[in-house]
Amino acid sequence: MTPIRKKREPRKSVRQEAWITLEGGFAARPCTVLDLSPSGAKIVVEAPQALNSKLRLAFSRDARSGRNCEVVWREGKMAGLKFTR
Repeated sequence: MTPIRKKREPRKSVRQEAWITLEGGFAARPCTVLDLSPSGAKIVVEAPQALNSKLRLAFSRDARSGRNCEVVWREGKMAGLKFTR
């Protein structure tokens, strides 16, 4: 029996500067969003080891305008985010 593959949502390459705010934190840190889909994003950060499992991603420094995320994978300076509620 062949395993059922979950089809990934289409991703859009954006390479756009953005800001992440760690859960419970106030300081926004810069990042670059490499690609974006309706369910998540791939980002590059200078200090990936500092990422909590939950954070907020915004395209402006005002984190209130952003989206809550969960880190689902890390590789070097890149991280994959899943949007949450």
